[in-house]
Amino acid sequence: MRRAVYPGSFDPVTFGHLDIIRRSAALVDELVVGVLNNSSKTPLFSVEERVNILLEATKDIPNVRVESFSGLSVDFARACEARFIVRGLRAITDFDYELQLAQTNRIMNSDIDTLFLATSLEYAYLSSSTVKEVASYGGDVSKFVPPFVVDKIYNKIWSKKNQK
Repeated sequence: MRRAVYPGSFDPVTFGHLDIIRRSAALVDELVVGVLNNSSKTPLFSVEERVNILLEATKDIPNVRVESFSGLSVDFARACEARFIVRGLRAITDFDYELQLAQTNRIMNSDIDTLFLATSLEYAYLSSSTVKEVASYGGDVSKFVPPFVVDKIYNKIWSKKNQK
């Protein structure tokens, strides 16, 4: 079985992420989307919320599984018995960082390869950070994320602002 993992924070999932998920799922028998629990960051959504959002966003892709993980992506790939780690590239600056990561992962586990997919041109500018920033100023994020995610973002930002 050809299995790959696509690790990331997905905070929130964007149309760019979903583009990579759809395209990479078509290349393998099973794609495991790994939602990173990174204790050094303060995400907008909890890990459980991000997993649930991704489950909803990918429900029409039968060979996609969504799980949370912490630690190294290469260890997550090994635990999932995956042969590939999928990474999306938006720009040349992504490539420098991602190449170093792929080479490090390859040294740590030579049985796991990294597959780079160039993000579709229509999403090349898009990042979760951009979505959060636009939303924090009340901007329209409906062109960046699935419709059901739009309200979740605004509700979360609104509740965090009211807590301050």
